[in-house]
Amino acid sequence: MTKADAAAPASAAEILAMGEAMIEFNQVKGGDGRDYLQGFGGDTSNFIIAAARQGARTGYVSALGADANGQMFRRLWEAEGVDHSLVIENRTAPTGMYFVTHGPDGHAFSFARAGSAASLYGPADVPADAIRAAKALHLSGISLAISNSACDAAYAAIHAAREGGTLVSFDTNLRLKLWSKDRARAIMTDIIGLSDILLPSYDDIVAITELTDPDALVDWCLAKGAKVVALKLGSEGALVADAKARHRIPPHPCRPVDATGAGDCFGGSFVARLVAGDSIAAAGCYAGVAAALSTEGYGAVAPIPRAEAVRQAMG
Repeated sequence: MTKADAAAPASAAEILAMGEAMIEFNQVKGGDGRDYLQGFGGDTSNFIIAAARQGARTGYVSALGADANGQMFRRLWEAEGVDHSLVIENRTAPTGMYFVTHGPDGHAFSFARAGSAASLYGPADVPADAIRAAKALHLSGISLAISNSACDAAYAAIHAAREGGTLVSFDTNLRLKLWSKDRARAIMTDIIGLSDILLPSYDDIVAITELTDPDALVDWCLAKGAKVVALKLGSEGALVADAKARHRIPPHPCRPVDATGAGDCFGGSFVARLVAGDSIAAAGCYAGVAAALSTEGYGAVAPIPRAEAVRQAMG
């Protein structure tokens, strides 16, 4: 593995995301179901591209394989203005992949990520100085769940962020195929208490808390230590809150065809606007529109709107 070290270029990013980037194959509706659109995914990579498209200076922290898929990601991030100087290369492990299929119950995921480069990432690989210099660090439940070493690396990154006064952003993104509910509940509850910005999806936080009322869920998250909570409610919009106020964000009208990555788009847009100085209410309204627009095309990355399109849709 080629590690980021003192000789590597320093990241100038104000928002960093850490996790696993994955090549996506998304089933195209129609025909016999054998056609797939190749794209890019991985929740934290989707998040950081969404933040970049809203105008934030961004960077990614992870590992890729020394393969064609890894090179495609570097070209993507280069084109999107996402600094990838902190992404290390593993010459013996692959870049992960996943497949999205669509059915009457929505979209489903199948993953090919065992032994991926990102899953082998560990605490010694964490670029602590760059994290301390950033304004925000984003992680997700998947960042924690793909391996024990990746979980330890996430904690090391969070500790560096807190040392530097860097905001910690966390999306629950619960995947019970990766870990048990008990382990997920214990670790996520701990991370929630370390989070400045919490971005839970409704189903995730219900599974963790066994509560169902959105306001009660927000109350629980705030009581555990989260400073700002943006509860994503899917087609019902969102609920954003801090200790002083809460705001219902209505759903933005759209014509959805694929919701893959919509929650990541919301999160990246929300944090980008908070870092830019917006109130939580303004950031929530902006992010809700961005997420709605992202459902109007196929794939996790291609449909993410840029700031101009979001502003135009907001009127």
